[in-house]
Amino acid sequence: MAAPLRSATIKPAETMKLMITTFVGVAVGFFLGICFPAISISKMNLPSSLFPTSDLNYVEDKYTGISTQALLNAWSTLQTNRGFYSHNNTKIWIPTNPRGAERLAPGIIESQSDLYPRRLWGSPDKDLPIRPKYLVTFTVGFDLKHNIDAAVKKFSENFTIMLFHYDGRTSDWEEFEWSKRAIHVSARKQTKWWYAKRFLHPDIVASYDYIFIWDEDLGVENFNGEEYIKLVRKHGLEISQPGLEPNGWLTWQMTKRRNDTEVHTQTEEREGWCAETHEPPCAAFVEIMATVFSREAWRCVWYMIQNDLVHGWGLDFALRKCVEPAHEKIGVVDAQWIVHQGVPSLGNQGQPHDGRAPWEAVRERCKNEWEMFKDRMTSAEKAYLEALGVDSTTLKKDENQSKVMD
Repeated sequence: MAAPLRSATIKPAETMKLMITTFVGVAVGFFLGICFPAISISKMNLPSSLFPTSDLNYVEDKYTGISTQALLNAWSTLQTNRGFYSHNNTKIWIPTNPRGAERLAPGIIESQSDLYPRRLWGSPDKDLPIRPKYLVTFTVGFDLKHNIDAAVKKFSENFTIMLFHYDGRTSDWEEFEWSKRAIHVSARKQTKWWYAKRFLHPDIVASYDYIFIWDEDLGVENFNGEEYIKLVRKHGLEISQPGLEPNGWLTWQMTKRRNDTEVHTQTEEREGWCAETHEPPCAAFVEIMATVFSREAWRCVWYMIQNDLVHGWGLDFALRKCVEPAHEKIGVVDAQWIVHQGVPSLGNQGQPHDGRAPWEAVRERCKNEWEMFKDRMTSAEKAYLEALGVDSTTLKKDENQSKVMD
């Protein structure tokens, strides 16, 4: 016979105990709610794996002044849709990214830019019906506007035109239709190397295969930009210039145009001017008045330009340090030639001093900068060799540079 079931009836004493416990719990909860209406859970000492800091901050900022339970509910909802605010507790830090961009995912980084003008409307991928392959810069004053107009017309739509204005007269050029498409940069009484150092960083002009950095006083009747590029590519020149028609402004034999060849990379100079046949100014040499650089060569040359040595004197002798073998990859294009007119336009922007004309003070600084550049180059190379433990006592300045005519 089965045993009788025990009664499930709760005794009166147990009932009273349960009611008192419930009442006390409600009272304590109510009291805590009054004393602490909002708790900053971001300041609670909880494991970061449970409450990631970024999520807590977001919740607290968004729901300041709301009760703790409401905050916890909000955080729970956020965890369900946490895609933007958290990355599974993983922080991005990539040391190989460009300096300052270590916290960015590589796919969003644009390490280079360009000089292509963009529209203010439409789809970005349709902004550029033509992407120019080459960049031409002129440092200009308005007095030689017709010279520049003739020069610009020698370059096709494959060339971006950029004018550096040393006289501040940028708007006056709008009489030329091409000027409306050109890029204009203005800073009074500054040289082309000052502009180049500040506005032609290699990562800004990386979209161009070749960069022309030209003076304004050049006659271009026998020059064509597209044909020049063809010859440079054909002969593998990384640094070049058009041949110069012989006239009273010719300084170096190396830059003199020849009639019997498309390009030349070597010449014979005056006795004693060249220590070696493969060294400047007999080879590996062009002047800085109408220089053309490949993208790779310009990346090196840009770093060699000194911020305070604005005239660039001495650069022509140092260009060989940026290409190898220099006596083959630096040359003069004879089949496309120009005329150096020798107009002292920027030189006249100087200040008269001690009774001397403005151009005289400018020329004096040019010569001083040349000596300073040579000293800096020698000191830098000497310090590098000594750091490697290599004897640098035989290292000296290139004395050939001093044999330039005044």
